This record gives sequence, structure tokens and C-alpha cells, in this order.
Amino acid sequence: MTIHFGTDGWRAVISDTFTFSNLRLITQAIADAFNDSNWDENISPANPRLSRKVVVGFDTRFLSDRYAAEAARVLAANGYHVQLSQSDAPTPAISYSVCNQDAIGGIMITASHNAPRYNGVKLKSSNGASALPEQCRRVEVYLNDNEQLGRGPNLMEYEQALRLGLITRFNPIPAYYEHLRKLINFNTIADGDLRIVVDSMYGSGRGVIRGILQGTGCEVTEIRNEMNPGFGGVHPEPIGRYLGALAGAIGTGLGSFGIATDGDADRIGAMDERGNFVDPHKIMALALRHLVEKRHLGGAVVRTVSTTRMIDRLANKYGLPCYETPVGFNHIADYMMKEDVLIGGEESGGISFKGHIPEGDGILLGLLLIEIVASAKTTLYELVENLLKEVGPAFYERADLRLRFPVAKEKMVHKLQHDAPQSIGGETITDISALDGVKYILADDSWLLIRPSGTEPVLRVYAEGRSQDMVGALLEYGKQVAASVT
Repeated sequence: MTIHFGTDGWRAVISDTFTFSNLRLITQAIADAFNDSNWDENISPANPRLSRKVVVGFDTRFLSDRYAAEAARVLAANGYHVQLSQSDAPTPAISYSVCNQDAIGGIMITASHNAPRYNGVKLKSSNGASALPEQCRRVEVYLNDNEQLGRGPNLMEYEQALRLGLITRFNPIPAYYEHLRKLINFNTIADGDLRIVVDSMYGSGRGVIRGILQGTGCEVTEIRNEMNPGFGGVHPEPIGRYLGALAGAIGTGLGSFGIATDGDADRIGAMDERGNFVDPHKIMALALRHLVEKRHLGGAVVRTVSTTRMIDRLANKYGLPCYETPVGFNHIADYMMKEDVLIGGEESGGISFKGHIPEGDGILLGLLLIEIVASAKTTLYELVENLLKEVGPAFYERADLRLRFPVAKEKMVHKLQHDAPQSIGGETITDISALDGVKYILADDSWLLIRPSGTEPVLRVYAEGRSQDMVGALLEYGKQVAASVT
């Protein structure tokens, strides 16, 4: 069996590759990797609790609760004390529990924003961040070794593990709420007299934002918050084309703006009172401006290669260092663990800021956006318009090209660098980056990025321009050259 961990764990189609049998094999390899003396530098004789506790959570997908229980059985059979979530929970809440409970790591059963037919495993380090690439490779080594040696997974009966205290059911939300209250100004929110629509997209963020806002005086209407493993037939990804239900709720007067989280609530999207989608680029820029100008905080700014350069312009205005990383929040987490980082984020909606674990968190950023609107005492539409006047204009689009066959990334990068044009849309190309895929940067700060997805059989084409015409020109050129390398 060939299983590779991508940008954020392993994902596969349910009943095809994602089966109970394969999950047991993978969990056994994770248990073996946890037991490796080189697994995590945070483990030491001075902190013995860290070495035998694992947190396991799950989302609302088909059989996710059963898969989580099965993973817990394997871990228990390997002598680990498993903290298993009582019910579906956001990935950020499980990640925080790993850190808060001094666990060696965590397993989250989720395929995040992928189509309903997928499920997956997100592997977490002891600090709550996604497992490092070398940790994922170690799991793969154990998986392959076990297969070659004919070693099957250890397995303990669920009820026996409960009796022995090797599996304990717990609720991750209270401790997570306590942590969020240290990061969000709920007094400011209470003064805002806001009406909000929260779209959980049938994911495991359901009820969480509404729950913590109780007592603030906010009028919160939550939609798509019931259990629906088919996600209503759409991808649980908070992007414009999947948020028709949120636009409808706002249009009928249920709220003055909307917050949306993805299938496991580590990504954020929003919608203003006019039904305009507010993408993560603008949310991150608004958050950076608020943290500096209203909270008077400082620190480095980190963004992925596919994220708006409005962030760079704001960082330059505030005299803050700004770093660019490959796609994947694990690269942002590297900076958050080593430097004083104010905010880090990516275009897909995974964003975190100072004081939080190194993990994208749609719940946290949804609450911060609510604080921003309350603090500004204006509408979300006006906030975005003001932002674009200050550091825009910035128009953005992404196209996903479905692949029949995998793309050889190195070959693609070489070809796109070698065949780079002099200009696109009338603007000269001033720089070419191969940090992750190939990125053409133009003289007017527009850019085009072409890269294979790390989680799906997709070639992604990203474009940001200073006009809608420029975005169109960039995207069209990107699709043409992308087609030539698939």
C-alpha cells in the first residue's frame, strides 16, 4: 500500500483507499513513530506525561466518529492514553487540546474542505501544529516497514480500553473557549450591537461561534448547522460559489454580515451586508491592520506564496518584517515557533495570530472579524472599501484544473521558468519565484502562480491584479501554460 502525507496529512476516497483496514495500518505507524525517541524535541524525562497521551478528534463526515474510535483502539493497544472527543469538534479545538493536555500529538479524522466522498487524517505535533514533514516521513517509513515485515496493527477492544482508562472521552470545547477569551475582546463585541449569520457549512464548527457569543448581546443566526455528512452536495469550503445559502440568509435580513467556516473549521470566509464575498486575503489584511492600529501589537508577518501582496504593503507601512512561505500552514507554523510573529495566514483561509497555537483557525478569525466590525462601528462593506483604497486595488481569482495524471512538479517548474514570457497583460515580469510552483511577479505588483495541489489531483492557477482586466489576462495565460504541462 502506497500512502503519502500531503500538505496537511492524508486524504482519500471513503471505501476506496480510506478504509478501516488502512486506517488501522496508518494509526499503527503513527503509534510506532510516536514511540520513536526522535519523534519530538519537546519530549524529555522532565515531562513524562507528554510521551504517552494522544488526543483524537473527528469531524461530521460519513463514519468519522467510527474511524476516530478505531484509531483510538489501535493507540490504546500500543499503550497510549487516548483522549477521544465526545462528539465532532473543530480541528483547532483538537489541536489546542493537544497542547493544553501535554499530549505527544494528535489525530484528527477529517478531509477538511474536500468533497464529501473523501475522509482523511490530520496528524498533529505536541505544540498543536501540523506534524512536520520529517515526522510525516517517519510515519511513512514505519508504514512501509510494517507492511514489508508482515506486521499488522495492534488492536484493543473499545470497552476494554475504556475500563483500563486507556481511552477517555472528553469535551474539548470548554478549554478552547477559555483560551479564545484571552485572544478576543468580547467587551468590544458586546458594545457593537451586531446581527450576524454564521454558516457552519454542515461542518464540525457548528454551534461553536454561536456558543461563545452567548451573553454578548449579539443576535446570531446559524445556518447549515445540522448533521449532514453529504454537506448538502457541495464542498464544505468557504468560498463564494459555495456560500449561496449565506447570501440568501443575509438577503432575507437574518444578519448584517456573515461568517463561514469549512468542514473542520480551520478556514474562514465572510460575506458583507450586500452579499459580497469577503475572501481570506481581505480578512487577513483587515486583521493585520486591526492588530497594529487598534491593539498596538507588533511582530513579523508571514504569508504563503499564494496570498495577497496587500499584506506586504501593510507590513511595509508599519515597518514590520514580512516573510513568504510555500503553501501549507506548517510553513507558517515554523516561523510562529521560532520568531515573534504577529499574524500568519494563507489564501485558503487558514490564519492565526500572536498568542494562539501555530494552527490556522476559522473560529478564532471569525471572532476577530466580528471584533473588527464592532470596534470600527461601521459595516464590513465600508471596512473593505477603506482597506482597498489604502493598499489596493487588488482583484483575485483562482482556477483549479482537474488532473487525469500526476504532474511532475520539478519538470513543470523548469519548463515554466525556462519559457517565461517578458510580459503579461501589458505589464513586464520583474521577478520569477520557484518557492512553490512558479510565480511570475509583474511591475505593478500583480502576480500569477501555478502549482500542483498538495491534497487533491488538481493543478491550481492563482492570479492577483490591480484591475479585473489584469486578473483575466493573468488567469487566461495561466490556464494556457498549465494545460501545456499536464
